[in-house]
Amino acid sequence: MKWTLICTAWAALAMATPSLAATVAEGDKLAQNQDLTLRLLDSIKTLDPQLNSDTDGSTLDAQLLEGLYTQAPDGKLVPGVATGYDVSPDKLTYTFHLRPEAKWSNGEPVTAGDFVYAWQRLVDPKTASEYSWFLATMKVKNAQAVIDGKAPPSDLGVRAVDDHTLEVTLDTPISYLLPMVAHTPTLPVLKSVVEKYGDAWTQPGNMVGNGAYVLKEHQMGQQLVLARNPAYWDNAHTIINTVTFKVINDGNQALTRYLAGELDVGPVPTGQFLRLQKEHPEEAHSTPNACTYGYLFNVGPNGPAALKDVRVRQALSLAVNRDVIVKNILQGGQKPAYSWTHWAMAGFKAPDFPEAHMTQAERDAKAKALLKEAGFGPDKPLKLTISYNTDEGHKKMAVAVQQFWKALGVDVTLENMEWKVLIDRYGKGQFEVGRYAWCADYDEASTFLNYFLSNNTSNYGKFANADYDKLIQESATSGDANVQYDKAEAVLHEQMPVAPVYFYTSVSLVKPDIRGLPVQNVLNNWYARNVYRVAK
Repeated sequence: MKWTLICTAWAALAMATPSLAATVAEGDKLAQNQDLTLRLLDSIKTLDPQLNSDTDGSTLDAQLLEGLYTQAPDGKLVPGVATGYDVSPDKLTYTFHLRPEAKWSNGEPVTAGDFVYAWQRLVDPKTASEYSWFLATMKVKNAQAVIDGKAPPSDLGVRAVDDHTLEVTLDTPISYLLPMVAHTPTLPVLKSVVEKYGDAWTQPGNMVGNGAYVLKEHQMGQQLVLARNPAYWDNAHTIINTVTFKVINDGNQALTRYLAGELDVGPVPTGQFLRLQKEHPEEAHSTPNACTYGYLFNVGPNGPAALKDVRVRQALSLAVNRDVIVKNILQGGQKPAYSWTHWAMAGFKAPDFPEAHMTQAERDAKAKALLKEAGFGPDKPLKLTISYNTDEGHKKMAVAVQQFWKALGVDVTLENMEWKVLIDRYGKGQFEVGRYAWCADYDEASTFLNYFLSNNTSNYGKFANADYDKLIQESATSGDANVQYDKAEAVLHEQMPVAPVYFYTSVSLVKPDIRGLPVQNVLNNWYARNVYRVAK
């Protein structure tokens, strides 16, 4: 997704002694307390997997629902509801075999029909999912036609051969289908529950899931509580009993509560990693996280006229002093970004653009020249508003960018708002420049590059480029997709629909008695069913 909230520590659970699943390592003695408490930066927009579009909701859904495949702590795919699959010689038909012991939390069996219903629901225009495009990028047959209203959902290339056999038909073979079926939009939902409760089906007492946990409590803006699901097929190997997510907007307050023992995983406020690493060397951790942070330009019909001039967008990007942000503000091992796709994606090499080797003075000089060419100067100052969600880290960076652009003569207004409000504004195109981040849905470069496709409903800046679309389409059947990926990155660099700022790391504080969290997964996906606590 993925949207991400910087310093949201629970999404950064990367550390600790390696442990696969919840298998207790030799020598580890289980603690009596097997509960887990973590921090959420903001309220969850939705727990509906077909309506979710952010990292926070995705992580919660991963505890409550289980797809065909999931991930081990090292990032490798492992069977979920599916025990395996067959693929046709032309690689257009995948047949997934579902485990008969998989059950919903109400005791009903999980069937292939539940996946068919969820996937059809995802692309059905009536659902109005911001992530409907995901099945189109998976190349599921007729997905785009259904999304466009040109075919009924029943024409989607997915069918239940029988209760335990799911058949998926593609328009075009792709090499990364399996990682995609581990992602949130493809999670199953129970039709009878969704139709009975409507929008309220994800409320405590209503929600029926097939994951290792069930939703016991959801106090909006305060906390969510998950409890073990006794009907989960692998409940015998689950150890953590209760997972509590506390909504704490202020990073410094969350840190205080972590140090007081209220949280088991805590945030590292912007700029404090080096200090905390020195003071708490066994608890402070920084690892690569496949997300890119930047400022999205609204080039759509609701965006300001100035941003439709590519010279303006190029100038604004050049003027962002990424070294100051990474070295002076963040200080958590992040890398400056002059391109979009995260460098840690499997098989991908980030492009090396000239700006990365210029001094900031040279970048600023070029930026001023571009703004002058575009007609902006002392007699006609450029005025813009940067929108960002409430968080001290986002604020510090927005203030820094405001100063960087002020040096160009740009008058910048800052506006912050709660996450749910910001996402709603983005969806309606009601912004000019927006603080933005995208995190990998799966470990392949297309997860970043698909974002700027013209038919991607999550492409809030409304960037559209026919050459770019063609490159991404060609990459699906290319002998070496990196050829098209490099050209696509070049288009983004030239057109600048977003000013990339830095590549993420996950910085977090984790109590030393916790085991089973991911240590090699650049996607930072994690499951509480893999976690346990050792006796101190």
